[in-house]
Amino acid sequence: MPVATPAQYRAMLDAAQKGGYAYPAINVTSITTINGALRAFAEAKSDGIIQVSTGGGQFASGTKVNDAAFGAIVLAEAAHRLAAKYDVLVALHTDHCHPNKVDGFLRPLLDASRERVAAGQGPLFQSHMFDGSELPLEENMKISKELLKECVDLGIILEIEAGVVGGEEDGHDTSGHPADKLYTTPEDMLTVYEDLQPIGRFLFAATFGNVHGAYKPGAVQLKPTILRDGQKAVTDKHGAAAEMDLVFHGGSGSELSDIRETLGYGVVKMNIDTDTQYAFTRPIVTHVCQNLEGVLKIDGEVGDKKQYDPRTYLKKAEVALADRLKQACDDLLSTGKTVFGTV
Repeated sequence: MPVATPAQYRAMLDAAQKGGYAYPAINVTSITTINGALRAFAEAKSDGIIQVSTGGGQFASGTKVNDAAFGAIVLAEAAHRLAAKYDVLVALHTDHCHPNKVDGFLRPLLDASRERVAAGQGPLFQSHMFDGSELPLEENMKISKELLKECVDLGIILEIEAGVVGGEEDGHDTSGHPADKLYTTPEDMLTVYEDLQPIGRFLFAATFGNVHGAYKPGAVQLKPTILRDGQKAVTDKHGAAAEMDLVFHGGSGSELSDIRETLGYGVVKMNIDTDTQYAFTRPIVTHVCQNLEGVLKIDGEVGDKKQYDPRTYLKKAEVALADRLKQACDDLLSTGKTVFGTV
């Protein structure tokens, strides 16, 4: 599964928009989680998106180095090599980058792609996210336009956010924001389109009540019609071809009916992290509990090396993560859909 070229990534997004489905975009932090993601997409026969957050990059760089951009580069380079063994496409993406992290995270990654493009290769990542939702929209758009210009030169798509996703992720807590900030207005969506469309292709994380974190089904009160109304404001003024590629953040605990409804309003990418984190960790806990005497050197015994060898439980974690991600492919109707070999 080669990592998508810029042209193939655009074809993936076009196919999803036309076909009424979306790609799961899974956050990864290690070789093991990358392998779980690749396994899932291959078994589901679905193209997909693998993404790295700033916290994920820091973790991947090691506790001593603690460099988000460096760790993201390591994960991306590993994904390029590992993906070549499969037969569906994946795109590589970076998750929320807030304004105070642009220079330390996003720009070094753009520099890494410049080096690759200058050497005749494709960019390291196919898309990046700038999350300027904490800023006034005018300032958000100013920075977004500057970054989109840099991305366009490299064949990279920029994802932006206007409106606030609630909850906490990677240490960024928005739980204190007013409730109305959780909903992007049609006017905001029209501004985003008119500011960014002349520059190049972008993804838009419009918010409709989304909340990061773990919630029981029904706890998150989404209003997918926010997306419908925003798209209508854009297409009424600029024509049907102006429908934007939207992104669904904070989907844990969402009803399947709400998820499916968003697909009809232009969502082509849905982030998945909380649910796959749990799926990954659950079999590790089960393994430890069921093999406690073997994992721990209780009462001076030597334990059982086969039980405390990390490979033993990480294999189980990889498979469990893959199974949960395949469920996401089913939920988003991407199962069986790949443009690999056609573009």
